[in-house]
Amino acid sequence: MKILIADAVDPKSVEVFSASGFTPDYRPEISAGDLLSVIGEYAALIVRSRTKVTAEVLRAGRKLKIVGRAGAGVDNIDVPEATRRGVIVMNTPGGNTVSTAEHTISMMLALSRNIPRADRSVREMKWERKKFTGTEVSGKILGLIGLGKVGTEVARRALGLDMQVIAFDPLLSAEAASKSGIESVDLPELYRRSDYISVHTPLTAGTENLLNKNTMASCKQGVRIINCARGGIVNEQDLLDALLSGQVAGAALDVFEKEPPEFRELLNHPAVVCTPHLGASTDEAQEKVAIQIARQVADFLGDRGISGSVNADQVRLAMRHELRPYLSVSEKMGLLITQLRTGPITGINLVLKGGLYHDSMEVIQGAFLVGLLSPLLDETVNLVNAAVIARERGISVRTSSDEEPTRYPLEISAECHAGSWKSSVVGTVFGSEDVRIIGIDDYRFEMKPMGHHLIYYNIDRPGMLAKVSAILAARSINIADLSLGRLKPGEKALTVIATDQPVSKPVREEIASIEGISDVSSVVLH
Repeated sequence: MKILIADAVDPKSVEVFSASGFTPDYRPEISAGDLLSVIGEYAALIVRSRTKVTAEVLRAGRKLKIVGRAGAGVDNIDVPEATRRGVIVMNTPGGNTVSTAEHTISMMLALSRNIPRADRSVREMKWERKKFTGTEVSGKILGLIGLGKVGTEVARRALGLDMQVIAFDPLLSAEAASKSGIESVDLPELYRRSDYISVHTPLTAGTENLLNKNTMASCKQGVRIINCARGGIVNEQDLLDALLSGQVAGAALDVFEKEPPEFRELLNHPAVVCTPHLGASTDEAQEKVAIQIARQVADFLGDRGISGSVNADQVRLAMRHELRPYLSVSEKMGLLITQLRTGPITGINLVLKGGLYHDSMEVIQGAFLVGLLSPLLDETVNLVNAAVIARERGISVRTSSDEEPTRYPLEISAECHAGSWKSSVVGTVFGSEDVRIIGIDDYRFEMKPMGHHLIYYNIDRPGMLAKVSAILAARSINIADLSLGRLKPGEKALTVIATDQPVSKPVREEIASIEGISDVSSVVLH
């Protein structure tokens, strides 16, 4: 079985493969065109972030069994296409945690002490000590947005620098945070109190432009912002405006909306420290992930087991065609409810109703948790690790089955708790593969869980839908589908409107101002 290493992975990976009886082809500069022409010969492909493993590459890889990513992110790999083709995708999510955390702290200190500017000044034969007077981090408040693996390591180091650490993480309970010496807060409080804000979340529809002109305006005057996570979480134009106004005192950026970055006005601002996506770029981290991915791939090819897989269970389940739609609807239910919740989820009750697939309870639960957790974490969540991650986050998950006949062969019902907030969602499959969400709380309706949706409660009386439709029409937002659920005429009802594009916060606020309408939410279901 032939192995192709298509990116500049540390040479220790070749040594690991050789010790396992494999001789990989090391071609770190291979072009996209050449990759397409040769991939059909290989059983395994090893990449970092440069090589794009597209659907076209996967289709051409007739013998391909596994793709290994030396690093955490798999956004350069078409994982759904790999899953459909039965190709295992592996990564090494923990290999660069310390490296990225250390880089974050380095960026914060460089920003505080004006190190890059002072270095350039001395090299220009200047001696401008007063010009580069810095700021101590000791005693300051560091606000972490996201407390996954990297965020937690940053917190540990910041506490060692005598900083006070506060954090927002939608899945972490206050009790779990306090055990690590961290205070759990909501986002508005984090913005209001922090002297430094460091981002440690994935880039999703919910985190894109998270730090924008409005959120930066709500921050403490003179806040400093660090982003070593993903470009696009900090709105670069809004950041520049805040720097120019003095609302933000400085920024340290390792990642950018476009890489390499082209926004020269931001890059040239004297209060900005920049590095070229170096978070994982240490000798130790690169050696670590190279050895780790080589061992994982060699073990798989040598029939010694699967570890670090993003999609191993999905690949096996993809062979059970009849179960796939139920996994899909369960994941959509988790994705829906995580966007409706109002705080950290603490408990989930999952019930399978009807006589079908009760032997698959564990994997259906896993699919729900993948949908629930994935948008909120900076680590890969899959059917293998979802239950463990939920437990680590203090989320209690209970499952049960009810074999009494229902209207459908199988109904999946999930009730979620977040403090005093409670909500439930019900899903099923029409026919053999037509997935539907058929209930939220006590309201029954039919909803295709794809695309953008506007969800709100309203008093069931004439003219309510017309008022909402008029607002959407005025904003050129097209209605694609509509679902209504009510208990009794004239009482509180639920409306679900599918739209062709997202409904922005100002539009939602305008809709919420209509008398009789409440709890207006916008969700996206991929």
